[in-house]
Amino acid sequence: MTKEKKNREFALITYVFLGIFLLMMAYMVYFQVFRSEDIINSPYNRRQDTFAEHVVRGEILSADGQVLAQTIVGEDGSETRYYPYGDLFAHAVGYDVNGKAGLENLANFSLLRSHAFFVEQLINGIRDEKNPGDNVITTLNYDLQEAAYNALGDNDGAVVVLEPSTGKILAMVSKPDFNPNTIAQDWDSIVNDEENSVLLNRVTQGLYPPGSTFKIFTTLQYIREHPDYTDYLYECTGSITEEDLEIHCAGHAVHGQQDLITSFANSCNTSFANIGRDLNYDSFAKLCSSLLFNTDIPVSYPYSKSSFVLNGDSSRKDAMQTAIGQGQTLMTPMHLALITSAIANDGELMNPYIIDHTENYKGISVKNYKPSSYGTLLSQSETALLQEFMARVVTDGTASALSGGNYTAAGKTGTAEYSDTTDAAHAWFTGYAENEELGQIAVTVIVEGGGSGSRVAVPVAKAVFDTYFNK
Repeated sequence: MTKEKKNREFALITYVFLGIFLLMMAYMVYFQVFRSEDIINSPYNRRQDTFAEHVVRGEILSADGQVLAQTIVGEDGSETRYYPYGDLFAHAVGYDVNGKAGLENLANFSLLRSHAFFVEQLINGIRDEKNPGDNVITTLNYDLQEAAYNALGDNDGAVVVLEPSTGKILAMVSKPDFNPNTIAQDWDSIVNDEENSVLLNRVTQGLYPPGSTFKIFTTLQYIREHPDYTDYLYECTGSITEEDLEIHCAGHAVHGQQDLITSFANSCNTSFANIGRDLNYDSFAKLCSSLLFNTDIPVSYPYSKSSFVLNGDSSRKDAMQTAIGQGQTLMTPMHLALITSAIANDGELMNPYIIDHTENYKGISVKNYKPSSYGTLLSQSETALLQEFMARVVTDGTASALSGGNYTAAGKTGTAEYSDTTDAAHAWFTGYAENEELGQIAVTVIVEGGGSGSRVAVPVAKAVFDTYFNK
């Protein structure tokens, strides 16, 4: 081998290793600038807990300035996490003992990071004193949270309020709840209470049959299969039978002749069961998949996946039950709220978020979170049609209690049976309201065992709408 050839090979090897070195350096810079905070901020990163040795955990506040969590430092230097509103924000804010949950978990890194002036941090270090942690300002609206909490009363269930145009989570209530101030003392009784599942955030983790709120999806599938949907007519006699399955309308009501929009407004079970048995089941499954069934949803809280099991091998009986939101279909309130928000927002779903910004203890902004789009779920024509149908539910249908206010509302009620031996049912409502001055909010309500959605869930939503639009 000639000397010249050896030099070329040596140069090639040198350039290869130089290139690898430069790529590693570039990745290290990229990681430090763009990824390191995400890795450190992961709730699974135990390194965060060591920050507490040098930082007093920051506060969590509502969007309107109410302190939702703070650290009280005693004269002896002891630290106690205090929640001024107790149960009211239990699942949204969470807790910081026996593990972490809610915002205490999601924002742990921010709460244990200090952006106090560096000279102040230096002096505190010399004095062996802790630095004040950053504060987390949420999107939560205190008045809406209180209204939803009080309206739900002693019932178990959930309420979630979103701003469709941004994705801001304005309220999140789940019951039964707990007092985060005493959770350490109450821990054993809470975790052993399997019947009530107190720690379960029903907004994101509760799975329920959606009842007639699912007719939003059935309607969408029908109009996709039938461009002539305006010609649909059905004579409701109060019940419909397929082999050994009998489906009846709520309260055994007889609605008479129904077109598609009156079937929706009156929540006519027999009409929708009739629609369901002749749908293309595989196509229906694809539609539901595109609308976040059996898949991840863009939520930072722990969540359950909604379930849709109908397919081409399903029976007509299964399809009839599915079409009215019964059978094996299960949804979380958050999932339904996201779809409702997308309808209200002309088909575009905004990623939901609950942290508006972080700031240091003197109120100087550290990081701001901005709205972002998940994507367009529905076409403009489909959205306009669903908006029209949901408006009719309020003006002429099962949610008429929402009409007549200083806002315009639209939505869908649901009464979801969950027992094979009794008529016990969950009460649902999902919808939105708006006026020119204050814009638009979406609300989803479930009352466990509440029965009629129009009788039980609608008043909860009305309390939220009234609070927001009458302020």
